Amino acid sequence: MALFSQTSQQGFQALLWKYRMFRPVSRCQRLFVASFNILNREKVSCFSFMTSSSTALPVDPKETAVFPTKKRSEIDHEEGKGWDEETKEISEGKLHFSSSVGAPKKQLMSHVLSRHKFTSVQPPEKPLQAEEWNRLRESFRSPEMFEEVMFSSMIRCNTPTDVAKSLLTHVARSKGDIAYNLLVKYLALCVQQGQTSEIRDVYDIMKIKFKILESGAYNLLIKGLSNSDQWRMALTLLEEVKNIMIPSRTNYESCIKAASRHREMNLAVDLYHEMLSKDLVPTLDVLQAFFDFSRGMKGAELQKELFGILIYLRENQIYPHKTFMRSIKLWFESIPGGNWRGHLTNIKDSGQCPVCNHQLESSDLTEEEYNNLRERIIRDVIHGTDTFRKTSPQEFEAFQTFVENRLPFDIVIDGLNVSHIKPRKMQCENLFDAVNCLAKENARLLVLGRKHMLINSSNWKTEIMKEMQNKADFFFAENISEDDAFLLYATLRSGKHCKFVTRDFLRDHKACLSDSLMRQLFRKWQRGHQIVFSASAGGKHINFLPAFCYDCVVQTTGDTWHIPYKNTFEEKYSYQVPRKWLCIQQK
Repeated sequence: MALFSQTSQQGFQALLWKYRMFRPVSRCQRLFVASFNILNREKVSCFSFMTSSSTALPVDPKETAVFPTKKRSEIDHEEGKGWDEETKEISEGKLHFSSSVGAPKKQLMSHVLSRHKFTSVQPPEKPLQAEEWNRLRESFRSPEMFEEVMFSSMIRCNTPTDVAKSLLTHVARSKGDIAYNLLVKYLALCVQQGQTSEIRDVYDIMKIKFKILESGAYNLLIKGLSNSDQWRMALTLLEEVKNIMIPSRTNYESCIKAASRHREMNLAVDLYHEMLSKDLVPTLDVLQAFFDFSRGMKGAELQKELFGILIYLRENQIYPHKTFMRSIKLWFESIPGGNWRGHLTNIKDSGQCPVCNHQLESSDLTEEEYNNLRERIIRDVIHGTDTFRKTSPQEFEAFQTFVENRLPFDIVIDGLNVSHIKPRKMQCENLFDAVNCLAKENARLLVLGRKHMLINSSNWKTEIMKEMQNKADFFFAENISEDDAFLLYATLRSGKHCKFVTRDFLRDHKACLSDSLMRQLFRKWQRGHQIVFSASAGGKHINFLPAFCYDCVVQTTGDTWHIPYKNTFEEKYSYQVPRKWLCIQQK
């Protein structure tokens, strides 16, 4: 059998001797009989399987009730995890489970494991006998955690599975069973090494031992099988997951990429739409897979789907990285009879593309859009339920009076934010440099500060602060206040021309807007009004990049596409917009 080598099979034939009395002999049970040959049969009971998860329930032949479906909140923890993160968590002993039952015990286990996170445990290079494993266990600082820590180390070191199997053999012989956590860790090692037969065998064993599995095990199984020639079994597992919980993004994306690799694009598209219908946000990795594996394929419907992905990037202000951009370019150029050609370029300050001479969309809102957005932000964001947790009604009223008496401003500056741009300089010097730079064009500046800036200290010099106040208006809020609401109010009340300076993305405020149209308008207004700044290479100056007059999002005219991209993968919610573009024309 694949799960255990010949040298590991001695003494293991009784783990399921009682279990077999209840069910017909299957491939899984034969696997158990051949692989788990335990001498101490009296220790084994078909209902005594150890598990560290209350979600992975032991199979009871008398139990026929359907396990209740999980709530969405119970699986939110796994959204957004990539394979590397999952493996890292398993290797560090941070397996997360969906049920809160037994949580104190699991937290204690996690705490104990965390102490051993950096303990030097070098896995052996070859399988060991029971006596050798016992000696290693006894020499370990906390013998009760030896197997957990050793398996974590095996995952980190990518240890051969024969070595891991010899430890499983030892555990099964000495304890009469193998804990759920250890099976999952062994599964992670098999997935990491792409050992399909081992993955299937572990799944067969787990399904015999447990009525259902928890989400982490399903993630590993689907991930491992989707990357193999038995990828359709991953689809079967996805259906199994749907019966007990909402599948994770990882589950869907593994199956989508598997279907795409095998050129079954209709299946991949169906899974993609099903994933979106469950409010699961796709990663750039899976979006790129559509373009990679659709290359050269015919079909108007498929083209429509991929154009839809580009519109999705536009509506969510997502910027592909260079690798993704190249996949998009190659896909366009591979469309049979499409005659598309792509070129990399930099858009002129005027907003004109130097490749096709097309004028990009303006970043300006119409008067109606601007007025609607301003009213909604002031109503829902600034005067919403969250504002006065960060300031007081009295302070904000005083600020409104201050602004109304001095309107309009040309630039509103988040003073504390700017003051941290160069850590080795005094904060007041950083802010002073910014004010001097931005005041050159006789712009009317409003600087939002904190009251502690008025107290002479190592970072805030009174004479420098007085000099700055001759060049800009200052409003000093309480030290505990947050000034995002102040920044938005002053900028919007000053009119469409007013820009603002901060490195914050203001995502919390965008989220307060109730409908998607307003959120899109907010992003567009932000892209056209937020001045980006950074320290120069030598750290002596602050560089300001003015907001573009054109909108920096994916856009199309039908026979042209313009796609902004970044050199490397970055968090999609960045306040910095790309400077590089892909221009695609249909000749």
